[in-house]
Amino acid sequence: NSLSQLEKFEEETKKAGKSFGIRINPEFSTQDGPAIYDPCAKGSRLGIPISQIEEEILKRVDGIHFHTLCEQGSEPLRDTLKVVEEKIGKYFHHLKWINLGGGHHITREDYNRDLLKELIFHLKEYGLEVYLEPGEAVALNAGTLETTVLDIIDGEPKIGILDTSAACHMPDVLEMPYRPPLKDSGVLGEKKYSYRFGGPTCLAGDIIGEYSFDKELKSGDILSFQDMAIYTMVKNNTFNGMPLPSIYYKRETGELEKVKEFGYEDFKERLS
Repeated sequence: NSLSQLEKFEEETKKAGKSFGIRINPEFSTQDGPAIYDPCAKGSRLGIPISQIEEEILKRVDGIHFHTLCEQGSEPLRDTLKVVEEKIGKYFHHLKWINLGGGHHITREDYNRDLLKELIFHLKEYGLEVYLEPGEAVALNAGTLETTVLDIIDGEPKIGILDTSAACHMPDVLEMPYRPPLKDSGVLGEKKYSYRFGGPTCLAGDIIGEYSFDKELKSGDILSFQDMAIYTMVKNNTFNGMPLPSIYYKRETGELEKVKEFGYEDFKERLS
């Protein structure tokens, strides 16, 4: 990930007979979104800046890796590869492999897979083995987070308190930020009844988003947030004593099978 790490680990890695590579920063941003998910943002700590890479460095490694995409198509990959080739492509003959990282939305309907194939075959002309890392595309649009309405508070719009939390169960909602898709809902004001949803924690900013519905909501109603299989389970936490969501497997028949239920002991074991 850095020139200092190259110096530190090169000898022992080669002695162990391992294939050894470096992460590069192409210094070419393809994202319009938040800098938190942009490895090419100014001041990034991820990868050796491509402007610092010389031929002698690539003679010492087997491959290079860059991970610069986030929920993107093959066109940004094409543009990034063009920059990488222009700057260090003449040294590719020293390498055995190239890792194109993750962030490729390969399973999305509008993803240009033919272009991806062209890019891979083009890289193979250098004699390189090409790697793509599995990303969220393997679980895109899979998984739901089922939540219950605990309370409705009068306001403009009305506030719905849920038994789930953006801070605890959907941290990307606050970090990116983004508004998670919710089944049978519209944007604020689109449908007759509008609500702002928040969690039951003490964090004032524990707000999930604003939505509208055809029918008025009441305590006890169950809502279904969509596309939740990707980061919710690996990033959730028990801030404020919030319990973690149970995990269920939904079979094709519609039958639900409990996989895991979390209790106080799970919370306690993390702390003692």
